Amino acid sequence: MPDQITITRPDDWHLHLRDGAALAAVLPHSARQFARAIVMPNLRPPVVSVEQALAYRQRIVDALPAGPRFEPLMTLYLTDTTSPAEMKRARDAGILAIKLYPAGATTHSDAGVTDLKRVGGVLEAAEREGIALLVHGEVTDPEVDVFDREAVFIERHLIGLRRSFPGLKIVLEHITTKDGAQYVAEGGEKTGATITAHHLLYNRNALFRGGIRPHWYCLPILKRELHRVALVKAATSGSGRFFLGTDSAPHAAALKENACGCAGCYTAFHALELYAEAFDAAGALDRLEAFASVDGAAFYGLPRNAGTLTLEKRTWTVPETLPFGDGELRPLGGGQQLSWAIAAPTDAERSRP
Repeated sequence: MPDQITITRPDDWHLHLRDGAALAAVLPHSARQFARAIVMPNLRPPVVSVEQALAYRQRIVDALPAGPRFEPLMTLYLTDTTSPAEMKRARDAGILAIKLYPAGATTHSDAGVTDLKRVGGVLEAAEREGIALLVHGEVTDPEVDVFDREAVFIERHLIGLRRSFPGLKIVLEHITTKDGAQYVAEGGEKTGATITAHHLLYNRNALFRGGIRPHWYCLPILKRELHRVALVKAATSGSGRFFLGTDSAPHAAALKENACGCAGCYTAFHALELYAEAFDAAGALDRLEAFASVDGAAFYGLPRNAGTLTLEKRTWTVPETLPFGDGELRPLGGGQQLSWAIAAPTDAERSRP
């Protein structure tokens, strides 16, 4: 296998940036690697209108450090009361997508959709206006086992959504199961999926290795090894329907390491290095560029980025902690060694748009 690989500068199609001091702390980590990122709207209060999305975008732009260009791609938080007319305003404002959180499914999802029947008009308008639907694909039924909630969501809801809105672009976010991978692989050109680095690298044993490991706790939760293997197969398949989405979700260490820890893994600091580890282990480094830099842009109808990023085979240690406003943040795998690192950019790469 090569000891260096250069790829088109990649994009992150699922990213949590938070706001305020937290935004300022984590944004440089994504900007050093990615040219663009789809930014999640689950702030408090959620980003439910075009005006709120544009204001949030400006706060992100204002917080950007000097260096490589980074473009935030904005989304709207879908609620029971979202107006169908907001979809045309979103299209005119360059907003790419709306995000479906089933109410109570994950962090800051309490304002999410309680019944898909309530948002049929919005989805019809999104289909008409070319706005994609990004789906947190889990049911919230407490009777359904947490490890089965993705598969049950597909069966109960996603199949029907796809049938009802055949022209709507649907992205099943952060898939975690062979069921999700199979559904997307067979779902047609309007159906895609993002896959995180942590779901490619780890199975649910990571949650309990040496004790409870709160920094490996995320939603959807890590699954059995057979599902991890299916995700690696999908990511390296070259199908074009699976693309990079870190779902990097920063939480202060104190909120992760308590009696009721927050869900979310922080991977933005070392995202490309983690993905390189996964693709290298699968013997598929030659397919990393398509997954990270090509297929997502093609799905969204956007041009490929002009710059490049180089990864080199070099052992380094992930920091134990990172600054995070008034507290600290623990990146996933802090203190552990990785075997791939982003190479220092050349002067030409620093200046390239």
